[in-house]
Amino acid sequence: MVTFLIKDNLDKQRWWIALAAVIIQLCLGTIYSWSVIKNELVTNQGWEEVATSLTFVISLGIIGCAAAVGGILVDKKGPRFVATLGGFLFGIGTIIAGIGIELNNLLILYLGYGLIAGLGNGFGYVTPIATLIRWFPDKRGLVTGLAVMGFGAGSFFIGLIAPFCINNFGVPNTFYIWGVCFLLLIVISGQLLINPPRGWLPLGYELPTGNKTIECYTFHRAIRASQWWILWGILFVNVSAGLGFISQLSTIARDLYYLPIFENLSVQDISLLRDRAGSFVVAIAAIFNGLGRLFWAWLSDIFGRKAIFSTMFITQGVLYLIIPYLNSYILFIFIACYLLSCLGGGFATMPAFAADTFGSENIGRIYGAMLTAWGSAGVVGPFVFSWIKDNTASYNYALYGAAMLLIIGFILTRIYHPPRRIKCIHE
Repeated sequence: MVTFLIKDNLDKQRWWIALAAVIIQLCLGTIYSWSVIKNELVTNQGWEEVATSLTFVISLGIIGCAAAVGGILVDKKGPRFVATLGGFLFGIGTIIAGIGIELNNLLILYLGYGLIAGLGNGFGYVTPIATLIRWFPDKRGLVTGLAVMGFGAGSFFIGLIAPFCINNFGVPNTFYIWGVCFLLLIVISGQLLINPPRGWLPLGYELPTGNKTIECYTFHRAIRASQWWILWGILFVNVSAGLGFISQLSTIARDLYYLPIFENLSVQDISLLRDRAGSFVVAIAAIFNGLGRLFWAWLSDIFGRKAIFSTMFITQGVLYLIIPYLNSYILFIFIACYLLSCLGGGFATMPAFAADTFGSENIGRIYGAMLTAWGSAGVVGPFVFSWIKDNTASYNYALYGAAMLLIIGFILTRIYHPPRRIKCIHE
């Protein structure tokens, strides 16, 4: 039996690290509130919606690539360095975006919020996750779920305060204020992110039966393993379907919303009520996106990662097939909340799945590279949903396509098997 001496108070100190990780993720998650900002830019700047939305697309693509590079830096330079770098980039990028808005220059906006803030977001996103996995081998699902829930909650909270900030300070000044706040919060919190002493284990925790040696894959060996590509595919499928659905969420809710009083209202009033109905579903589902990150990741500690992903895929697939036949707005709210909880749950459970598979020694670069699936899906999912809707004049076929994609995800999950166990090898 392998056990290690535990230094004083490390079991308690690791929860401060978890708190710092949540604060960082809260700041980074504000990127998902872009739709709130986008509407203001379209209205006040006179920019086209497609051009403004491109900022978000660029950012998502950069985040996935930056997470891969950030994962390498975490393993080589340590989490404190990468978190600090990510905080500076995210804060400065947000400030530059404010300059672009003030100058009415889209290219500066793309540079600031798309490229620079996207780089900072990717560096900052992977760092707390890789750090927590090493500090909490006994609660991998729970703590990564907690941190990633912070990412989802950031969008919710910034969505609440954004209207106040914009109305009182204007859009450019709002970006300046947020940029400074993000920079300070992430950099200060990042100073708490350190790796545990080599070989450290929490008090009372033992390596699982049959796994009495510390095991890890090097990055190069991991990406040559079929399991890495299976996990990449699982993440890509879950995120593609989820983000594609989000892109049409408000529209579907709007179409399903109907009240008997509509017969006595003007077309303009009906349109306004339906817009509010769509926004309500988006807001409620966003909450469950955050809660699902904690819930599914926690369940995965109990029932296993494979069982949880299998459950999420098969249930989502069935619900996507049902949505085209719905005629109930209320029922759609429940379905949307469940589907977005699965999207968040996939994000939260995958880091623990990767660490279970390849060990925690090089998890920064291994999982960081895996996040290219997020960047790819962030572009592919919404684009395919929109393309199908534009060419068929209906979102039904996009929903059927999402169901088929999720079935593929279920198959990938079922064929997954743990790789051959190896002892740690250092590159």
